[in-house]
Amino acid sequence: MAAQQESNGITNSESHGDSIDSTVLIIGSGSTGLALAQGLRKAGIKCTVFERIPTRGTRERDWNMGLHWGAPVLKGLIPPESWDKIQTVQVDPHVPTKEEDTLNFINGATGEHMTGFTFGPFYRLRRSKLRALLSQDLDIKYGKSLSNITYAADGTNVTAHFADGTSATGKMLVGADGARSTTRRLLIGPDLGAINRLPYGATFVQTKFSRERALYLRKFHPLFLGSAHPGNCFAFFGMQDAAEADDPASWTFFFYISWRYSLEEQDATADWTDAQRLQQVKELSKSFTDPWKSAFEWTPDDNPVWYLGLTDWDPGLEGHRWDNHGGRVTMVGDAVHPMTYQRGQGLNHSITDAGKLTAAIKTIMEGVEPAKQAEIISAFEDEMIARGGEEVRTSTTNTGMLHDWEKVMKSPVMTAGLNKGVRAG
Repeated sequence: MAAQQESNGITNSESHGDSIDSTVLIIGSGSTGLALAQGLRKAGIKCTVFERIPTRGTRERDWNMGLHWGAPVLKGLIPPESWDKIQTVQVDPHVPTKEEDTLNFINGATGEHMTGFTFGPFYRLRRSKLRALLSQDLDIKYGKSLSNITYAADGTNVTAHFADGTSATGKMLVGADGARSTTRRLLIGPDLGAINRLPYGATFVQTKFSRERALYLRKFHPLFLGSAHPGNCFAFFGMQDAAEADDPASWTFFFYISWRYSLEEQDATADWTDAQRLQQVKELSKSFTDPWKSAFEWTPDDNPVWYLGLTDWDPGLEGHRWDNHGGRVTMVGDAVHPMTYQRGQGLNHSITDAGKLTAAIKTIMEGVEPAKQAEIISAFEDEMIARGGEEVRTSTTNTGMLHDWEKVMKSPVMTAGLNKGVRAG
């Protein structure tokens, strides 16, 4: 039986195996939580993932993410047969991952090549396909929205309480529940734990085109392309899904424009419809070169879109360090270091968190005193906060630079790229 809790309200407690003493509770079935669960499963450690969406396969927004320096960590967390399928998770499974690839940046108004960043291997992964791959053979409970966390008075376990009245108890709880993390708000309060809004907005489009238009748009780069614009905008264009290599009309493209957008303007347009959002970004696109100009022009006015105000949360700020209750509760991924996405670092840091926490939990499960568990988890958090916090600050600074044309042109990265003729992909 679980030890006496510090607070009441446990009802309909769920059982997860022979003993709760070795079970890790993971809140959130995003890429980070699933990668952690796979790492624990590989290490023979019991874990259960709790996801707020009601059922497997519930339709959510889908996008794609860059995996590069975090790839070896993911490879170590998942079974070899899963890593062998990583090519199938790419936005275009028919384009082999290169040992080196180049992300090109062009002048969004003229099409002039500005610079390029060559690195590799670089995987452009579709979020929904990655989650499907990482979900295999895991214990995932759906329809579980976290509402509270309580801790055994004797320091032995932790209990997650859900909005449906159920609860689950384990040795540890890990919040992997994204940028607007409930775990984070529960640990440090609703004010300090709230996401930080930034004065930038972005509208995202996914759509298909005719064969001729699809082939035209894709010729700008097989997978992805970025641009800075003199109008203080940033834009991205790439593939989202190309399952049928010989049927360009079936390809789904993914593209967006982001721009300076004050919090006052964001609040004033908070209730805008998809049609209004699309019209707003179509106006911005008129000053762009292709592929953006044509892609937005060819997008039907009733095409679904989604808008996001950019956000971050810096775990290194004063008051942002949480009590891990003797190493019984911690957080990973966007729950700890949600960052702007123009640098493409989020997934790599999140997977790194999962790898490092898996190693820490393995050490704990080998048998340590309670004080040692707290020390191990605190050391894990120290490294994650330092690494992730620095990236949050760097990414936000980078976002500000990319939306300020004068800073773009003075940036050492851009001037070096122009002067040295960085390779194009």
